[in-house]
Amino acid sequence: MRIKKGDTVKVIAGKDKGATGKVLKTFPKEDRVVVEKVNVVTKHLKPRGPQQAGGIEKQEAPIHVSNVQYFVDGKVSKIGYRIEDGKKVRYAKSNGKTIK
Repeated sequence: MRIKKGDTVKVIAGKDKGATGKVLKTFPKEDRVVVEKVNVVTKHLKPRGPQQAGGIEKQEAPIHVSNVQYFVDGKVSKIGYRIEDGKKVRYAKSNGKTIK
């Protein structure tokens, strides 16, 4: 999976199309990512003991990695790999810059 935690991505398909955000978590085996403030769902929480009350909470749900694209310098870009100083690094194909 070419998208990593901490990358800024743009949603290119789905109900949140056009939204940008930071990747909070990745699930490589399921090909899914959690993006900040994208695909927000309502979760109902059951009370757990006297200290923790139940309620309704909003949280981000995972979306498929094919529905997001790496976002850099105000536009989307594909990600490629190349060898620099004997190490494999990611780079943005739109401008050729190395991704940290």
